[in-house]
Amino acid sequence: MSGIIYKIVPDVLWQAARQAGVFEGAAVDLADGFIHFSTASQLQETAARHFAGQQGLLLVAVDGALLGADLVYEISRGGALFPHLYAHLPLSAVLFEAPLPLLADGTHQFPEIV
Repeated sequence: MSGIIYKIVPDVLWQAARQAGVFEGAAVDLADGFIHFSTASQLQETAARHFAGQQGLLLVAVDGALLGADLVYEISRGGALFPHLYAHLPLSAVLFEAPLPLLADGTHQFPEIV
């Protein structure tokens, strides 16, 4: 079960990853021991639960097939399978980045690909 997976990340944190050449994770990822990702169908709820009202976010799309056995789908919120990466994210697996502008109602505007 792979394909395109997504990470919502603060732009400042992502800029640091670009300079380092690898994304080691956000604070929650480091605390949990894996990098949290979402599938396209999980993004809206992930944004609402964990990033509501936050500005300066990016949506990072990743080719899950390039992550090998370190990418594991595990039961999480509501019994759904969420992609978790038990390794650092190599930037070579990133397909694209897109800004997530904050709308007046506090939700984020996702690109059309989602």
